[in-house]
Amino acid sequence: MNTSATLANSMMLVLLIGATDSVAGALATLLIFAVVVGIYGLCMAPLRSRLSNESLLPVSLVLAATLAGSADIVLQRGALQWHQLISLYAGLIGLQCVVLEHNGFFRRPVRNRLKLCGLFAALMIVLAVLRELIGQGSIGHHLSEHWQGLILFGDGLHFATLAPGAFILLGLLLAARQAWARPSDLPEETHHP
Repeated sequence: MNTSATLANSMMLVLLIGATDSVAGALATLLIFAVVVGIYGLCMAPLRSRLSNESLLPVSLVLAATLAGSADIVLQRGALQWHQLISLYAGLIGLQCVVLEHNGFFRRPVRNRLKLCGLFAALMIVLAVLRELIGQGSIGHHLSEHWQGLILFGDGLHFATLAPGAFILLGLLLAARQAWARPSDLPEETHHP
């Protein structure tokens, strides 16, 4: 694994762990992520061939910062409750655009990009639902001021809503995926002295 792929994955991990403490936060983050990354990809497509390697990074930074800042302001003006949940992560989404540009994400076929973004969105929603369900005993608590969410049980395990709980839950999800994907017909190991 090269350094740039590691950087891109670690940037996505910040959004995945930080913004999934509630379903509302995860949905708002995904909305801003989709809008900013989508508009960024559309704007950079005609510019990429006209820019030199030296000027690509500054143009990319300015465009990503402008889009992320604009999305943050629109969210602040339109949905203050959601803005309070994710305001910290709007700048990271702009930075993620620059990292994805550097890794060549926007040069891949559209189908591959949509598949990767879909997998990220699915993982983010699953993690948010599990964290909110385990941590608070309800789902959708912060979606509206007038709705208390779907309450399934009284008290939750608050640790699940914190970042260490998210890392543990993500590790368990990855272990479950790996166990599920493991072929069932593995040969038995034999130990010989």
